[in-house]
Amino acid sequence: MFSFLKKFLLSSQSISISELAEILKRDKIKLLDVRTTSEYQGGHIRGAQHFPLERISSYQGKKDEKVYVICHSGLRSRRAAAILRKKGYDVVNVRGGMMAWLNQKVGGII
Repeated sequence: MFSFLKKFLLSSQSISISELAEILKRDKIKLLDVRTTSEYQGGHIRGAQHFPLERISSYQGKKDEKVYVICHSGLRSRRAAAILRKKGYDVVNVRGGMMAWLNQKVGGII
């Protein structure tokens, strides 16, 4: 069973933070930030919807819309992607997470 789960998690589609930045320049996307409330409030990508990992199984977005997920480093978002994929969503994990995001953020201390 562990090998199946490992294979499932590793088979997730993912992109780098720089690829996300390019996509955001040209497209409006569904981006879920799965970090904690305090992490999200400390600064997030403009347009990202806060949806903490512990609630991700209750997500009910459009199944025909690709969903991108991001967290602090990419680990929680990979777990979130696996959960959403199992529910039938087309999901893309953002590797590197907010830790690697060098572009402008909204929220946080100015």
